[in-house]
Amino acid sequence: EKEQAYKAAMKASHGLGGVLLENANIDDIGGTLHMRGGVPVPIMVEEGNPQEDTEQQLHGVLYNPAVFYNRHLPLNNNNNDKDDKERKQQLLKTIAPFQWYTSILKQTLNSDPILHCYGLHEWAMQYHPEGADPPPSAKYQSSLNLRVSRQVINDTVERKGVRCTHVDALRFFAPAAGPLNHHGASLQRMDQLRLEQKGCVHAHMDLLKIGLKLQGFIDSELMVDILEVALAARKLDVEASPYDATEYGAGIVPIETNEGRKVYRERQIGLMQRAEPVRQRLLDAYEVFMKIAFDESLLLGSDEFVGGRGKRTPSVVDDNVVMSKSNTGDGPYVAPERLAMAEPGGLPWRKNLIDKS
Repeated sequence: EKEQAYKAAMKASHGLGGVLLENANIDDIGGTLHMRGGVPVPIMVEEGNPQEDTEQQLHGVLYNPAVFYNRHLPLNNNNNDKDDKERKQQLLKTIAPFQWYTSILKQTLNSDPILHCYGLHEWAMQYHPEGADPPPSAKYQSSLNLRVSRQVINDTVERKGVRCTHVDALRFFAPAAGPLNHHGASLQRMDQLRLEQKGCVHAHMDLLKIGLKLQGFIDSELMVDILEVALAARKLDVEASPYDATEYGAGIVPIETNEGRKVYRERQIGLMQRAEPVRQRLLDAYEVFMKIAFDESLLLGSDEFVGGRGKRTPSVVDDNVVMSKSNTGDGPYVAPERLAMAEPGGLPWRKNLIDKS
């Protein structure tokens, strides 16, 4: 029976093999099992000895990213072959986000932590000095009461400014808070490769987004650890904010005071130490996944990336950046949203692309 299951699995996977979840059935896919990448392995029927309902009888469900991304189909690397060229370009677009997240994980692991930001990004979203327009992001937390006055928020933000390295947070700043950010009032998505650092609570939350990108091909125990880190990071994020979330079981870290900033820093360090091995395991999972899923010839360009307006520039993180070749095959491929700008109160990344004309 084991030999039959092996033969059936190799046939269903075009000879690539994979992880076979024995006794799993069609109904499990999309329920207990992730839909992406699940390959049913039917019980093969010997010629002349038919079985009824064989289409529903499985040895199990097999997972292998190489099967999902059709690695068994050869790439001829022939630019004169239109179909081959189009398939290669589609693969490069598919690979790009995985390489991007690999670069982000490497950069974060190799970074020096910034431990004096005190979670002020949430305060910058509520910053409203006299004469300024109301902060647009206030609507997102309209269901939560502020635990401090507007004046305390303004004074806390203005005390030493904001040192926020997380490019995704800047778009939600009140416009008046932009100039107070030491890392810039406008940032490009590519700046994330320069700024992302291991002390950032939002970088820990992003581990969940990055991990989910591998679903179907990631260890469930790792996903549990990622989720627990992300929840702990979000809890600190909320407790250090100007909102009152005590009715939801959250505490208060009063970063507007010296004592509160001390508590935040201590918890930030503890969270960073907890997240570090989880981030490394996720990076390992990404690297294994890409080696299995994609042809090595596509995984090129590890020593440079495309900067702001499409010009080739030296990598600011040395060999931590990995990009695919471009649409023409002459340089790295970068998704359009990588060349986008974030500004306080600005548009989402995909709607705020940099004009490269």
